[in-house]
Amino acid sequence: MSASDRSILLIGESGVGKTHYGAQLLKRLMKGDGQLRMDGAATNLEPFEAAMESLNEGMAAGHTPTTTYVDSIWPIVDVNGRKAELVWPDYGGEQIKTISSTRRIPAAWQARVVGAPAWLLLVRLQQTRVSEDIFSRPLSTLKGTGVENREVQISDQSRLIELLQMLLYIRGAISTKPLESPRLCVLLSCWDELGTDDQPAVVLNQRLPMFSSFVNSLWSEPSVLGLSALERPLNPRDPDIEYAARGPEQFGYVVLPGGQRSTDLTSPIQRLLADTL
Repeated sequence: MSASDRSILLIGESGVGKTHYGAQLLKRLMKGDGQLRMDGAATNLEPFEAAMESLNEGMAAGHTPTTTYVDSIWPIVDVNGRKAELVWPDYGGEQIKTISSTRRIPAAWQARVVGAPAWLLLVRLQQTRVSEDIFSRPLSTLKGTGVENREVQISDQSRLIELLQMLLYIRGAISTKPLESPRLCVLLSCWDELGTDDQPAVVLNQRLPMFSSFVNSLWSEPSVLGLSALERPLNPRDPDIEYAARGPEQFGYVVLPGGQRSTDLTSPIQRLLADTL
């Protein structure tokens, strides 16, 4: 089995921190002092190199244009010699929401969705809403509501569930439960903004209970981790002098399932790699 048969696909909506995590992870992989290191030449690193330059100056990276879709493929190997390809698509996160609204999977996505035996789903809890969904509000609260004056919107957790259902349908993987392939890791990004010491799975269940229940009912052993790729908020125009002086590689951490913090930003990828082989 080749490394390309053991690829890991990253999935995330707009504003979840894909590019920041990619830039920080790329630094770790090139340095090779974590559980994973680069195992050959990567492709299409331009978007991440630009992000690394911004972080080196203590500033946040720019937003990826909506129309962009470029596969960046990183050959990686862990400390035990297990090899894989990390497929890090550089795309505007709005494309994910478009998939849900149009019920159409772009051709650029289909091959990756079908071929990757492991998915890494980034979710930023701070930008999700659940209060206006019939699954999170008692039906009695709808009495007397002027429907003609209300815009009905699907909640974010409902949209995330529908997204996974569509991707699984394209893959043809919904006939058997619990799912063992693709392996799934839900990575709760911008963890430092949450202000909690709870375990990631507990926080996900508190904030997105229906989505959490869906994931745990469908996958045999889903992973839920926390991520703070930058460890502090950065501005795209005003540099953080201390951040630049210490270097972005000194910042960032992962919250493991038990609540412990690890400075090894490669650990979510390594867990998927270990579970997939």
